[in-house]
Amino acid sequence: MQLSTTLQYARDPRATAEEAATMERAGLDAVWVAEAYGFDAPTLMGYLAARTDRLLIGSGIMNVYSRTPALLAQTAAGLDALSEGRAILGLGASGPQVVEGWHGLPYTKPLARTRETVAVVRSALRREVVTYEGRTVTVPLPPEQGTGLGKPLKMITHPVRPAVPVYLAALGDHNVRLTGEIADGWLSLFYLPEMAQQVWGDALAAGRAERSADLGDLQIVAGGILAVGEDRAALRNLARPQLALYIGGMGARGKNFYNDLVCRYGYEKEAALIQDLYLSGRKKEAEAAVPDDLIDRTNLLGPESFVRERIAAYRESGTTMLNVEPGAGQNAAALVEKVRNWL
Repeated sequence: MQLSTTLQYARDPRATAEEAATMERAGLDAVWVAEAYGFDAPTLMGYLAARTDRLLIGSGIMNVYSRTPALLAQTAAGLDALSEGRAILGLGASGPQVVEGWHGLPYTKPLARTRETVAVVRSALRREVVTYEGRTVTVPLPPEQGTGLGKPLKMITHPVRPAVPVYLAALGDHNVRLTGEIADGWLSLFYLPEMAQQVWGDALAAGRAERSADLGDLQIVAGGILAVGEDRAALRNLARPQLALYIGGMGARGKNFYNDLVCRYGYEKEAALIQDLYLSGRKKEAEAAVPDDLIDRTNLLGPESFVRERIAAYRESGTTMLNVEPGAGQNAAALVEKVRNWL
């Protein structure tokens, strides 16, 4: 397995980039740059390209609504040129709270938008004259919708590679099936290795059945918060705020993909309680309500022997890139070096 981490978008970006460079020297293979509604990802990714030598640099993620497919292709090509072929384009549909609440765009047809965006991005990177007529993307714009002066174009510059790897963030069956069909890799979150086949096996199999042989094997990125130590209770507290936020507050009732996922893992009552507490403003109680075994099974927190067992579980489930987030107060570079030796 390769080893990666996701940079925290709430921190100082220059300090974060320096930390990534330090982790690269310790053996890290890839870094994912989150965006949400903080600093934009491409700016930091370009800076990372200058500060690192071999790290793969991926967006984790950019949504498929707020940038046109052509602009996403330009961004991927530019980063790939700056990094000399180390770019990964991580895309996802995000959710209605961000797309509609922050970007002011309708959150419609996310599957079609993702499929069509990937198709146009790949066409543009091949320097084809881009013409596409889909359900959510039409290029060029039809004359009746604009000035009538739009014409088919191809990218002026020559990309370093004609195909930058596209990784998709996906949780639900339809998105995971689409990922298995069209993506180079799958960006998962709160992945539970022992239940991966039960929860996503059919969707992945259906997608892979339609997959082009040219794409090769689907890469799977999975992992969690990482910390090594004997005090299991204290280490679990590193993961409680994140799980409570996503299960309880990342979306409205009935429209929270992470809550749905935890329910599929068998934690229906716990997920409902966490959401009730979180949405009523009782965040600390929501954190306390996160089950210990859910934390243990979706993270790498505990004594060395336990962490190594979890790494083995990820490997057995098909994970090809272990994505770890060093816990607060941990020496990130030292952890990376340690885990690198265990892979």
